[in-house]
Amino acid sequence: MKYRRVLLKFSGEALAGDKKLGITFDEVLGFAKEIKECADLGVEIAIVVGGGNFWRGKANPYMDRATSDYIGMLATTMNALALGDAFKQVGADVRVQTGIEMRQVAEFYIKDRAIRHLEKGRITIFGCGTGSPFFSTDTAAALRAAEIKAEALIKATNVDGIYDMDPKKHNEAKFISNISYLEVINKKLKVMDTTAISLCMEEEIPILVFNIHKKGNLKKLLLGEKIGSIVTN
Repeated sequence: MKYRRVLLKFSGEALAGDKKLGITFDEVLGFAKEIKECADLGVEIAIVVGGGNFWRGKANPYMDRATSDYIGMLATTMNALALGDAFKQVGADVRVQTGIEMRQVAEFYIKDRAIRHLEKGRITIFGCGTGSPFFSTDTAAALRAAEIKAEALIKATNVDGIYDMDPKKHNEAKFISNISYLEVINKKLKVMDTTAISLCMEEEIPILVFNIHKKGNLKKLLLGEKIGSIVTN
């Protein structure tokens, strides 16, 4: 199946490359080139990016959770702007929208405007998660995918798909090609958080999990080739 409109979820760490912290711009430019190739084929691509390369969780046990989450939203905005700039460098038409109003930085997220950008062939990046604390960027990805009526939520990871345990820590980890939403929740597999999985299940949005670091994977996936793992009903 070739996809017409998708939402791509990046972790902040994916933009950091081997450094784990900050941004590796050669890595980001590589992602931008491959995503642009897919957009040039007519696929409408929206992106939600995390902020874990700059900020993850509370700085200390006494920190207010909402404050910590707002700092995390700012981190996602830095990544969204950096990714947006990379797209401009490779000649792609791109827009950045944020869930918290930052008029001098990016557009404020409005669903109909986002859909209009996609229809015009613009890669559209969503920063700030949902714009509310206590919700992860996984949940933001599921929410935005539902709002823009994406045909699939594609999660870019550092491994080849879904496993029954962390393959980087356990050599005996078994690869899972197809799995249901309920199985992911019941087996507590770390694909996305429970809220995100539940929303995708309710809206019947398939979740595709693949290794973003293997060049050409995204293009193959969007053209209908079986890559990575899929979560459906």
